[in-house]
Amino acid sequence: MSTENRAEATGKNIEGKVQEAVGNITGDAKDQAAGQAKQAQAAAGHAVEDAKDKAKDVVDKA
Repeated sequence: MSTENRAEATGKNIEGKVQEAVGNITGDAKDQAAGQAKQAQAAAGHAVEDAKDKAKDVVDKA
């Protein structure tokens, strides 16, 4: 597990939530979409790290 990668994904998620919220407040569809895209990137980053963790657990148990 890379703590650095998880922290980066968490930061990207927060950034996306803020950008989406600003887009909601201002009615800017581009900001809303960009914020949602950043959140999706963050979710993908967490999924990659989860897969790495599972692979490491399998190797460690072998």
